[in-house]
Amino acid sequence: MSSIHVEEKERLRIANKILLITIILNVFLTIIKVVAGYLGKSTAILADGLHSGSDIITSIGVIFGMVVASKPRDENHPYGHEKAESIAGFLLASILTITGIEIGYQSVKMIILENYQTPQMYTAIIACISIFIKEYQYRITLRTAKKINSNAMMSDAWHHRSDALSSIAALVGIIGSILGYKYLDPLAGIAVSAIVIKVGIDILSTTVNELMDGTIEQEKLNQLNEEIIKLKGVRNITDLRARRHGSKVNVDIRICVNPLIPVYEGHTIGEEAEHIILNRLDNVKEVIVHIDPCEYKETNHECNHCKDD
Repeated sequence: MSSIHVEEKERLRIANKILLITIILNVFLTIIKVVAGYLGKSTAILADGLHSGSDIITSIGVIFGMVVASKPRDENHPYGHEKAESIAGFLLASILTITGIEIGYQSVKMIILENYQTPQMYTAIIACISIFIKEYQYRITLRTAKKINSNAMMSDAWHHRSDALSSIAALVGIIGSILGYKYLDPLAGIAVSAIVIKVGIDILSTTVNELMDGTIEQEKLNQLNEEIIKLKGVRNITDLRARRHGSKVNVDIRICVNPLIPVYEGHTIGEEAEHIILNRLDNVKEVIVHIDPCEYKETNHECNHCKDD
């Protein structure tokens, strides 16, 4: 078994452990919020419970995407399956954005129709429990997403944060309704809607960039170029490109060398360049180094763009 495949299995194990915890907690939250919202006459808590129910579906979707992404390359997918994770992240970010729009729509509708209710006090306690648990889910999922470089899990983390914000809005609305300020519930809902939509659009932008083979930061490419050009035997770098492939990065580089050196020496230069790239960039899946002979001017036998050895 290759080291890359072992690494992917470990990555999947870490992710599944956290996702299983969040699914169990979301099942618990969905049940208590839906029951409390129905019996306690709190539309906000009831809607928040349905939001938690959607988190169960999205977490399962993340697991599915990461399982597919962890599969090794095959005959039909010679570059691997990493983009399955980007697709999962895209779908979850879409759900997050739609959820934000729905929260805003329902909040505006409530203000227009003045469809307010006075909930029971215990629904505020349920909202507090939800805030604590959802924030915990957000933090452990976000930490894991950064550790394993997963935008799908990043989307799921922000889905948890949006649920925590929804619970805060529900709490404000419940307390406001009990105190007589019933309009606070929909106003808080509009604020939460704006936050959720912004986060959803930001994650959508990132996942679309991955699906379209977007590059990495130009600053990192410039740093690689500066370091590799200093290698002995490297006369010029004619091309240096990197593209994201799901959670991984593929790098292509063309190096210009003296055309008269032995093949082995050219190969060694290529290996040194590859070593630099693998050590300077995170999550590199593949590096392709192409060695070109420098083209000399016929007049003075000097390369057009190359430096001296």
